[in-house]
Amino acid sequence: MSQKPIVAIIDGGQHYHHDSITREPFKDFFDHVIYLRDVAKTDLSAFDILIIPCRTNAYYLAPLSGQLQAFLRGGGTLVAMGETFPDTWLPGIGFRSMPTNFWWWLTPGADLGLRMTDPSHAICRYLGKDDVTFHLHGAFEPLHPNQKSLVETSEGECQMFEDVISYAPGRLVATTLDPFFHHGAFFMPATTRMLAGMLHWLIDTEAERKSEKAA
Repeated sequence: MSQKPIVAIIDGGQHYHHDSITREPFKDFFDHVIYLRDVAKTDLSAFDILIIPCRTNAYYLAPLSGQLQAFLRGGGTLVAMGETFPDTWLPGIGFRSMPTNFWWWLTPGADLGLRMTDPSHAICRYLGKDDVTFHLHGAFEPLHPNQKSLVETSEGECQMFEDVISYAPGRLVATTLDPFFHHGAFFMPATTRMLAGMLHWLIDTEAERKSEKAA
């Protein structure tokens, strides 16, 4: 049996970070919590997965770019959640903002139009359309050839991607969706389901990656 990956998460100091990280149902997912200002003096190589939760201030992430890229190139999985603007602190990421409609669901029969891009991808065993549907902030555009879209709009606008090539053997996962914020602010049940599915997917597939690397 493969060993459980070591999961670290950054605490950006916001109440929704604290509530998501320290309360059930997710607190036991995180082996280490690193305050944002302490990342620069932390040895990230001790972790398999590093999660940057929604709306962590990109101003403080930008100076960490080299350290985060080194973590990836060392074989780690880096997860950049919504509104962290990874296009400002990692190379090769395009982003286009879009107006956010918080009330689309009030229209009878309305559909935000999100879908899982590739039904054969492993993430679809953990997440479905309803789990990622709440609202949009933007899209990764243009999408680099190494960035495999996992969630997209009906127009093909990428909302989540996985890149296992650019920083091989590391893995980069980025999304424009912000479930940590909404779960930690105690509204939008879909965001809790999205977090649960994402965390299980990340941990299960990281265990598989570790087994492959050890073989």
